[in-house]
Amino acid sequence: MDLDLDAETVAFRDEVRAWLADHLPRAPLPSMDTPEGYEAHRAWERQLCHARLSVVAWPSEFGGRDAGLVEWLIFEEEYHAAGAPGRVSQNGIFLLAPTLFAHGTPAQRDRYLAPMARADEVWAQAWSEPEAGSDLAALRSRAAPVDGGWLLSGQKTWSSRAVHADRGFGLFRTDPSASRHRGLTYFLFDLRAPGVTVRPIPQLDGEPGFAEIFLDEVFVPDADVLGAVGDGWRVAMSTASNERGLSLRSPGRFLAAASRLVSLWRSASGDAPASCKAPADRPDDALADRVVDAWIGARAYQLHTFSTVSRLLAGGSLGAESSVGKLFWSELDMSLHETALDLLGADGELASPWLDGYLFALAGPIYAGTNEIQRNIVAERLLGLPKEARG
Repeated sequence: MDLDLDAETVAFRDEVRAWLADHLPRAPLPSMDTPEGYEAHRAWERQLCHARLSVVAWPSEFGGRDAGLVEWLIFEEEYHAAGAPGRVSQNGIFLLAPTLFAHGTPAQRDRYLAPMARADEVWAQAWSEPEAGSDLAALRSRAAPVDGGWLLSGQKTWSSRAVHADRGFGLFRTDPSASRHRGLTYFLFDLRAPGVTVRPIPQLDGEPGFAEIFLDEVFVPDADVLGAVGDGWRVAMSTASNERGLSLRSPGRFLAAASRLVSLWRSASGDAPASCKAPADRPDDALADRVVDAWIGARAYQLHTFSTVSRLLAGGSLGAESSVGKLFWSELDMSLHETALDLLGADGELASPWLDGYLFALAGPIYAGTNEIQRNIVAERLLGLPKEARG
């Protein structure tokens, strides 16, 4: 695709850059996994929405700008380069919203998208279960039909942001006699409805970034079935493709991190304090190669994503190729932060932003489908290899 921006896109980029410069919080917001931090991030989302920057690629009727995916990528690059706050609404706007556009009814889009853009309703993903993580088709949570809707029962775990979120989306088994990938249905439900219990799961830092969700005959109306009854697996794979390949992990995030890494290298190689210099037992040229590799990787992921956008704009779809992207960005994130910590040496343990980023990056090969599962998908669906040929 042509990477030269036209005048309209340049004007949009400059508007975003100027708005962020004028409105960014002067100090980092508290962690969104705390009550005060969660509300601070929700208030920030509302500022973005007021400026019509929360969901730029959405139709204007739902709070967007009727912009395209290219403008969204430009926004993401500016957003991350500015060091703007994390998106507390990310599960909704990056995962559920594309699924609603693809499979939802007009009534569902009218009901849920605008409150999502304003952060009036924040969503949690309720997929994984104690016996169904990467093997999502093994889930046991069930939905029983009743007059006017369904009763959901079961347990979900590792649900990000569920402690403070308003609503959840997830898969439930509606036909126990069907094969594993069939008889599943995709539901939207209220996390504060009678019968729902949310139990926080503390992380290493003590903050409840995850939660278990217990459902005891929770009523959900028929209007909150997303897609057709029994077709939940296909609908869920639409969500998973966005989680792995395009919307959740935009190139802007890694471009910004790679830029910070280059600055760290320059500082460590110049007139920086001794504590910031490269460890004596690591040759400078080896660390320099790793810094360059990280920068090249971030740029390669950017170009790959633009290529994906070109395919989508030409009428293509986001399918199993998203697994390639997920493998790439999750491993890039880890290597980039490992390089930064090695540059900092022993003081890296005290460098909170890089250390926090590294600890989060460690989860990358696990969430959104483990990398082992993604390699199987690439082998079977993209390369056409038989199962017995896997390495």
